[in-house]
Amino acid sequence: MTQALSLLSAGLMALVPLLLVFGLHWLEAREIAAAFALLALLRWRLTPAGSPAAQLVPAALLALALVVLASDNPAWFRYYPVAINGALLLLFGASLQRGPSLIERIARLREPDLPPEAVRYTRRVTQIWCLFFLLNGAAALYTALACSLQTWALYNGGIAYLLMGLLFAGEFCLRQQLRRQHPS
Repeated sequence: MTQALSLLSAGLMALVPLLLVFGLHWLEAREIAAAFALLALLRWRLTPAGSPAAQLVPAALLALALVVLASDNPAWFRYYPVAINGALLLLFGASLQRGPSLIERIARLREPDLPPEAVRYTRRVTQIWCLFFLLNGAAALYTALACSLQTWALYNGGIAYLLMGLLFAGEFCLRQQLRRQHPS
């Protein structure tokens, strides 16, 4: 039950831009903010202990929900994708500073004894994700400041996820190719 609830809440967190667009047709800003605050608290509660990085996303949504509750201005929700990209950029970037890189940590879960060339590769992939979060966050900020709510939702609720999926799939294909070339 907890795992299903966790998956459902994670999916809803990903759909915040689309939920906002559709919600504003039928609900007041404060009602949406209250629902988002509850969703953020649920997600926060379902995040495993000792995972402060995973708590960044619900924390960002909760903070914006509280601002919307106080101001009754739903425009603040447009900064949710900006905050998420900024938090992820900080998380990935900080791992490059103090090491090991975040991608290396993930890779070591599957393969504890990474060769030095794999460590260099995971560092480069972490750098690429940092660049992605920087550019995607800039695009999210642009849509928040200069675009209609529908365009904002299209980019942040669809195109950004498509770009993220393409980067993930491209890196996965490259990794498989490199593994075939360097079996050790």
